[in-house]
Amino acid sequence: MSSSSPVLWYAGQATGVVSLVLFSAVTVLGVTVQMRGRLPGLPRFGTVTLHRTLSMLAMVFLAIHIVTAVADSYVNISLVDSVVPFVSDFQPLWLGLGTVGFDLLLAVIVTSVLRARIGHRVWRAVHWLAYASWPVAVVHGLTLGSGTGGMASGVALWLTVACVAAVLAAVAVRIRVALRPSAPETPAALLARSESVDAAHRTAAAAPAREYADTRKGA
Repeated sequence: MSSSSPVLWYAGQATGVVSLVLFSAVTVLGVTVQMRGRLPGLPRFGTVTLHRTLSMLAMVFLAIHIVTAVADSYVNISLVDSVVPFVSDFQPLWLGLGTVGFDLLLAVIVTSVLRARIGHRVWRAVHWLAYASWPVAVVHGLTLGSGTGGMASGVALWLTVACVAAVLAAVAVRIRVALRPSAPETPAALLARSESVDAAHRTAAAAPAREYADTRKGA
């Protein structure tokens, strides 16, 4: 049952902006991981772990954003509108872009859960959809950022600009590194680099289990 209240409206607006900020941070971290980089003070697997944790947190805020948008009767958005793009009576194009971004992220999550079954190559190919979902989410946020069907303004607008600047800077660095002349990598070096990335992901995935085991030993 839908209802309209200031709490739902503000919750929908706030979680939408926070989701964009978190997904922008995830995108920047993803570019960093692809460059085999790490954040100051963190080992490589720590950067991967942070990337994964922020991804999960962003999905939580995105889920709250969708639920509050559907529950708030201030605008007519149904549950179907949140998963099927461009069918809403309310701003079908701009709302549909948000739905497309959500569906792309949903595909990434499903394939991540099934990664052991579908293989690393398929998972990696689908994982690129996460990068495609980011610009879609930016356009969605800019065009519907007012919460009343209008363009974003004020804090929401400036946060969006900051997110775009951060991601573009990370991409520029990535392109600069890719274009930098370097000696051709041998097959052994390529294999070692691939194994390094996979090892970082495996270490990040195993970290919670090790922490739990250490806790049990301490008890």
